[in-house]
Amino acid sequence: MPVYALGDIEPQIDSSAFIHPDAVIIGDVRIGPESSIWPAAVLRADSEPLTIGARTNVQDGAVIHVSPGVPTTVHDDVLIGHLAHLEGCTVHDGAFIGTACLVLHRAVIGAGAVVAGNAVVLDDTDVPPGALAVGIPATIRPGAARAGAGTFGAGWYVDESRRYLREMRRIS
Repeated sequence: MPVYALGDIEPQIDSSAFIHPDAVIIGDVRIGPESSIWPAAVLRADSEPLTIGARTNVQDGAVIHVSPGVPTTVHDDVLIGHLAHLEGCTVHDGAFIGTACLVLHRAVIGAGAVVAGNAVVLDDTDVPPGALAVGIPATIRPGAARAGAGTFGAGWYVDESRRYLREMRRIS
């Protein structure tokens, strides 16, 4: 897997995390225990820290980045869908970030909240715990998130990453 230092700054990856060989990790990236980073995901922290908590998964093709003065923090048990783009935001425990979402600078996604597929969460938006964010730009629907969606998916991906560690082998 391509893991790159940036100057003196090296990624910190917990030994129990699964990083697919085709994912790219650059700079001040911190990945917690039992988290998984899947094919073609790019995590790049060139100016601020990018933190991925425990048991969080970053699915295929997702891009997570930082901006000067704006770190990105993803807490525990978070499900980040395919092709999602997160930049300079905070995502709390058990949230679900849907496929092809965009979550921008200083946005805060509350615990157990869901950002629906293709939604665009603009700068400085607060999605409260348990809320659903849907549309472009995202409209917030308090209390409308499917309870446990992120946590359930995160647990499934912990099991799946263990299977990949045991069974995946390159054949060409």
